[in-house]
Amino acid sequence: MPFSADHLAELNLLGQFSSTSSQEGIKVHAHSAAPETVKAAEGLFAKGLISQKDGGYLTPLGAEAVDLTQKLQAILQDH
Repeated sequence: MPFSADHLAELNLLGQFSSTSSQEGIKVHAHSAAPETVKAAEGLFAKGLISQKDGGYLTPLGAEAVDLTQKLQAILQDH
């Protein structure tokens, strides 16, 4: 199953969260962020990965998703 554009936007947004600190969140400003980023934040919130519809902090499941996303990026990177 290929990644959809929405999945890729969510993965890219997850990549912006710190994997080393649960105290660092992000804010997606609806008036200045790209529409796909706003939609990605809403999707991650609906899936229980972030604490707020417009960003916030990672939930425990979100922290696991960031870890897996980083592992996937490492695997796919050219050597």
